[in-house]
Amino acid sequence: MSSAIHTIDAAMAPAIGDIRTAGPDDLIYVMPTAKERKDFTRYWEAIGVALARGAFVHVMNREEKQ
Repeated sequence: MSSAIHTIDAAMAPAIGDIRTAGPDDLIYVMPTAKERKDFTRYWEAIGVALARGAFVHVMNREEKQ
């Protein structure tokens, strides 16, 4: 099983299905600008599913992408 790193922000995001099927070896980074997405509530629901499946979810607050 390979791991994946997913980043969600205002400008880019993986497919919602990829987030929903993320598991124990996967990392999901939610950047502060992600909440600007029109589909953010759908991503937030998928993040909850991924979290329940064991994915590591990090909600970035003050960090900036460099």
